[in-house]
Amino acid sequence: MAANWFSAPAPVARRVRGYFAPVNRTTQTPVLFDPAEQGGFSLDAPPSPWIGLAWIQEFTRRTGSKTSPVLTGIPAATLEQVRETLEAQVSLQFLSWTKLTMALATGSQHMNLLAPASGAALAADGSQAAPAVTPQSGSTASFVALAATDAANFAPGSIIALDVDYTGQTGFVGAPVAGAYVRQALTDVDYIRRVTFNVGLVSQVSPTGLTLAEPLPGGAPATNAKLQAVTGFVDREGGSFYQEWSALFVMQGSQGERIFFHYPRLQSMAGAEEAVVPLSGKSQGGQARMLLKGRFLALPVTDPLDGEHVLCYRSFLPAAKALV
Repeated sequence: MAANWFSAPAPVARRVRGYFAPVNRTTQTPVLFDPAEQGGFSLDAPPSPWIGLAWIQEFTRRTGSKTSPVLTGIPAATLEQVRETLEAQVSLQFLSWTKLTMALATGSQHMNLLAPASGAALAADGSQAAPAVTPQSGSTASFVALAATDAANFAPGSIIALDVDYTGQTGFVGAPVAGAYVRQALTDVDYIRRVTFNVGLVSQVSPTGLTLAEPLPGGAPATNAKLQAVTGFVDREGGSFYQEWSALFVMQGSQGERIFFHYPRLQSMAGAEEAVVPLSGKSQGGQARMLLKGRFLALPVTDPLDGEHVLCYRSFLPAAKALV
C-alpha cells in the first residue's frame, strides 16, 4: 500500500505572528531562535524570553545588500562576485497599542507617564512623580507585597512601574530591557522607572499587596526596587537613543508548515508614525482605526558556525508527509 505522501504547493498563510525579545545592549548579545529545537512551539505561548505581539499586518522584507563583480582579463570579464554591503529592512503594522508596540514603533526612548506629585509643575514627558513605595519581602513576578497603607493607594486596572532609583550612573539603564542610554548624569531619581519596561497591570488589590494580570518581565523585584503608578505612556520625535530588539516572525501555513524569519538584531529606523484605516472603507469622515507603523534596520551578527556575517535566518518546517 502506497504511503500518503504529497507534493506540497506554495504555503498559504492568513497572517503573520510577531515576537520580540530584548537585546542585551551592554554586551550586544541578541536572543537566538533555534527552529530545530523550538520550531514547534505554541503560537500563543512562545519560549522565554520571546514576547508575543499577536498578529501583525503589512509585513514586508526588503534586502538592500549589494554585490560587485570582480573583473579580470582584456577585455574585462566577470570572474566572480563579492558582497559589497549588507543591508536588510523590515516594515509592518501593529494591530494593537501597548507599551511594547509603541516602543517598537518609535525610534527613541519610550517612557512611562508616572503619576504626578501634588502641585507638580507641568512637563511634556511627565511632571515630578509622586514618591515611590518599596515592596516588602515575599514579592514575586506576579504579586507585589506592600504595606496595607501603600496597597490602598492602588485599584484594579492600575498600571505600575517597578525598578531601582536612578543614582547618577551613565550608559544603558533599565531592567530587564535597556530603556535609554544616559550620556551625562541626571538629577531625576525616578528616571529609570520612567523608561523601564518592567511594568504590569494590577488585577487585584488586597491589604497585603497587588496581584498582577501578567508576570513582570523582569521577574521578582530586586531588593532595592521601588514602585510607582503609571497613568500612560509617551514617546518623542527625536533623541539619540535607538530601540534594538531581536525579532521573530512566523507564518503558519494551511497544511501545518511554518516559515520563520529570525532577525537577531533589529533597530528602529523611523520616528513615530501611524496608519489611518477607515472602518467604513471611505477616505473621509466616519471612524478610522489608528495602527502603529514600524520600520526596522537589520544589524549583522557573526554566526559561530562559520564566522559569516548574517542579517536574518529564514527557516522552513515542512508539513507532515510533504515531499521535500
